[in-house]
Amino acid sequence: MNKLNPVKITSDLIKCQSVTPNDDGAIEVITLLLLDAGFKCQTIRRNGIINLFARWGIAENGLTFCFNGHSDVVPPGLVESWGKDPFSAVEENGLLFGRGSADMKSAIGAFISAAVNYITENKPNGSIVIAITGDEEGEAKDGTVAILDWMKKNNEKIDHCLVGEPTSRESLGDTIKIGRRGSLTAKITALGIQGHVAYPEKAINPLPALTELLLKLQGRPLDKGNTFFDPSSFAITSIDTGNPSNNVIPEKGEATINIRFNDLHSDISLTCWLKENITKIAEKTGVKMELELKVSARPFISKPGDFADIIAKSVQAQTKTFPSISTSGGTSDARFIQEYCPVVEFGLVGKTMHQIDEHVEIKQIMDLSTIYYKILKSYFSKLGKN
Repeated sequence: MNKLNPVKITSDLIKCQSVTPNDDGAIEVITLLLLDAGFKCQTIRRNGIINLFARWGIAENGLTFCFNGHSDVVPPGLVESWGKDPFSAVEENGLLFGRGSADMKSAIGAFISAAVNYITENKPNGSIVIAITGDEEGEAKDGTVAILDWMKKNNEKIDHCLVGEPTSRESLGDTIKIGRRGSLTAKITALGIQGHVAYPEKAINPLPALTELLLKLQGRPLDKGNTFFDPSSFAITSIDTGNPSNNVIPEKGEATINIRFNDLHSDISLTCWLKENITKIAEKTGVKMELELKVSARPFISKPGDFADIIAKSVQAQTKTFPSISTSGGTSDARFIQEYCPVVEFGLVGKTMHQIDEHVEIKQIMDLSTIYYKILKSYFSKLGKN
């Protein structure tokens, strides 16, 4: 078959208005390309989300290389603020514009092109899996998690995984990621007694207690980081009373905080830390406090080894620069995959992701596909059973 063009694939995907949870034909575009190349494809649906698991080759014959990506995108925002239609895939001055061009339809196009061209020209002993989710930008409950649940039920294995997130900062290949910090969100509710501001002795104002707690929590750094991780961070993201009157002491105050934590902590240790401080302030002030927690990710790391080395050296072979190894940034679906196998993230420059007039350099899409091809070739020659 003819060589696939990663820019053409990316453009076709951008034209699908796949804002989570809508698919708008994106998975079908990918499925048709992979079926034509000899992949066996399984659509996995859960709670209205469409995902894809595709395998080329036989897992029992050798190692399985997996690529994970997401076809869903964030909303474009005010369309009239865009210089180009966010879903028309306009090419101009060497740039490809469109929602999802940076995050991360270009990576999907680049890998599909690389994988199909690779298996057309080579016959590796082993297997290639392409797992695409339609729920990464949303709650991420019915996307990669659903694929992994299906894999477990059907005894589908993978040995190593590359996630195509836009990890590069300034230039293609300057950064790959081998882990991520965890994320804990806490909602703290302080309950007092409502009253008139002229008679504070008849009320219990929850706000001084709440602000004292917040100041105490952010009063000192959680840690200084370590070899692989940046310091943990603490951020107050919301404070609210819902009180429209300036002559009423409110009954309730609420605050939301987010902690991005490294492997010097766990969600359990941070929960104990929060509860300990809340108890002290509550006992001191007489204000009742309630705590609601949501842990969306735990810290993980795939320590440098053969797989990360193959990716880094493949990047260097194309860009002439050895990438930095990082665990920075927000969460990604790598946090789910790391429970199954070593995982590394590598993709385009993410400067414009989620922005108005999101775009990428067309040359970088081509270069990324070349790097992905080199990764596959090196993987099966060095780790596989050729």
